[in-house]
Amino acid sequence: MDTLNIYEQYFEADLCWNRVQRRAVKVMLICESGQGNVRYDAAASFFPHEDEEDFAVSCDAYFSKTLCECPGRRSKAREAALLGSLREEVDRIAAGNGAQVFWEKPLGEARLS
Repeated sequence: MDTLNIYEQYFEADLCWNRVQRRAVKVMLICESGQGNVRYDAAASFFPHEDEEDFAVSCDAYFSKTLCECPGRRSKAREAALLGSLREEVDRIAAGNGAQVFWEKPLGEARLS
């Protein structure tokens, strides 16, 4: 299976996880494809972000949700639709874990593949 981050971007966030305050999040739309199947996941990885140069993403505050899993290949139309609903999905993931993403405070430009 091939894995590709269709979208990723860093934002300010708020979460206390495992007694560590997380002040940032890496938001991703991940595509995994191969053997005639494709799967898209929304993912959020929260990390401490102690200073402006701290982008060391930790593994213990990583949450994801499968948005679509079906036979076929990547589709630009499907990816556009999933990107359109990504914020809502990540907000649900975050809220379910006591976190908040500050979408109006990006920590860098979006990366699209």
